[in-house]
Amino acid sequence: MRGKKQWWTAVLTAVIIVLTAAMSYGNVLGWADRSVADLLNQKPSRVNKNIFIIGVDDKTLEEYGSITAWGRGLSAELVNRLNEFPDARPAVIGFDIIYSEEGDEAGDKTFAEACGRAGNVVTVSTAVFKEKPVTDENGRVTYNPYHVDYMINPYAELAGNVDTGFANTTVDNDGYVRQAMIWADYDGKREYSFASRIYMKYQETLGLDAAFPKTYGLGNQFYFSYSGNPGAYTAVSMADVLDGRVDPRIFKDGIVLVGAYAVGMQDSYKPAIMHNGEMYGVEIHANIIQALMEGKTQLPVSGAVYAVLTGLLCGAFFLLTHKDKIRWSTVVLVGILVGNVIFVKVMYQSRYVIPVLLLPAVFAVIYVGQLVQGYIAERLRRRHVVSVFKQYVAPQVVDVISKDKDFKMVLGGENRHVAVLFIDIRGFTTMSESLEPEQVVEILNEYLDLTTKAVFHQQGTVDKFIGDAVMAVFNAPLDLDDYCFRAVSAAWEMKQNADILTAKFEERFGTPIAFGIGVNCGNAVVGNIGCDFRMDYTAIGDTVNTAARLESNAKSGQILISEQLYEAVKDRVAVTPIGEIPLKGKSKGVFVYQVDSLMGKE
Repeated sequence: MRGKKQWWTAVLTAVIIVLTAAMSYGNVLGWADRSVADLLNQKPSRVNKNIFIIGVDDKTLEEYGSITAWGRGLSAELVNRLNEFPDARPAVIGFDIIYSEEGDEAGDKTFAEACGRAGNVVTVSTAVFKEKPVTDENGRVTYNPYHVDYMINPYAELAGNVDTGFANTTVDNDGYVRQAMIWADYDGKREYSFASRIYMKYQETLGLDAAFPKTYGLGNQFYFSYSGNPGAYTAVSMADVLDGRVDPRIFKDGIVLVGAYAVGMQDSYKPAIMHNGEMYGVEIHANIIQALMEGKTQLPVSGAVYAVLTGLLCGAFFLLTHKDKIRWSTVVLVGILVGNVIFVKVMYQSRYVIPVLLLPAVFAVIYVGQLVQGYIAERLRRRHVVSVFKQYVAPQVVDVISKDKDFKMVLGGENRHVAVLFIDIRGFTTMSESLEPEQVVEILNEYLDLTTKAVFHQQGTVDKFIGDAVMAVFNAPLDLDDYCFRAVSAAWEMKQNADILTAKFEERFGTPIAFGIGVNCGNAVVGNIGCDFRMDYTAIGDTVNTAARLESNAKSGQILISEQLYEAVKDRVAVTPIGEIPLKGKSKGVFVYQVDSLMGKE
């Protein structure tokens, strides 16, 4: 039985490990996990004061009209204005505005020439991605959603005078932006993103190389930490810069991003740093650039490694809590939940992103499962105990046993002081020969009903039926107060009711029925005796044997008790000394008493 239980425990542990690993690898909690990760990891910090935003805001639109109606001369004017002072120029000017189509020839030329003279301008392009099948080194076909089908670049004259980078925003499937791309392959060369290109150009002005973080996946992606909420970066209106209301020297050696800063321009996204608002695309670029500058980037941990680790941890937790009490399991669970939060934050600061909810969720499921399993096991245990003991134990005793969490049905026994009662029908064999089988069964059933009720009335245990004989034990399996007197009282109740039953049977079947009863007390071995698949709760030992011999020596209607039992109840019973009589199997005789009545009872 124990081996089977251990086998099932091993199977369940293996199942938990495999399922947890599969869920980890597949990130089954998806958006919920990422949302909690954002809450833990994405916190506003100090924004870089060298990153500025010139917003095409409502004020600019009111003053200069719709951006689609602008001539490129206005953009050229802005470039010239920002580079007006040679010793106080911005390090980089990034236009988050697409200049793909040619417009007014003069304006286009003016803007291209202004950018060429400045030498510090970066404009955006757009990568058009199209899913494409790719065969890996193992011959397996996968689909690359980041294959660049074509690029939408600035018009030719401008493209020759500026650096470009694609401004595609990477939006996760839950609608939030928390990842970015560094570069993408197109037409045999590497195309950098807008933020990456600006970072590279800024580092160049400092005489430094761009140190890009490691990326993952087919899209050369990385996670990044936001530095500020919407509005955190210094932002001024484009109209104020053009009209001279803002001194361009404040942008000295900085990064200036020009982009949509009005709701109507529909260039806003949901940032991971806040889940109750939106952020303009130009601000998201600012956050990505700062993340690249300050190394605030992360990679997801290996799915396979995390799957194995979480599987093993959950299997270990299952084994740890499998046999522990609920209080200890609760302490362990709380410790794991707190530790998981700390570990997630430490890993994020170490530039790794790991799932937040999966491990606690599986641990919680295991914990609840252990509670349910324990509840079911307890219910089954009680049902088993009740089903076994209700056949031979008084209902009130069964109720106590079923509520005792430490009571178990196992092989083995204990040495207890008990009172043992035997009752038998006198002349049963001769009587059964003269009656029909159905009549014999009817007599036995009524007789056994009478004796069982008497035993249960005194909270005793019906040990067994032995043909027409009944064995009962008092003070087992649970402690019973005044059990010696209860045994004698049960015997007296049987005698009283037997007289009524005898008269009934003599009238119906024409044959008298008489009983003999023997009661003894002393130490006996009490417990479950048998094997794993068949056990019997019983008492064995000399005390039991003596009670059986007393019953066999009792005459019809006679209750015989041992001297030892008499000493325990002598103040409450009236007896007739029979004297010492030899008992089969005992070298010495036993002094015996006949019970005549109980005090206060006839």
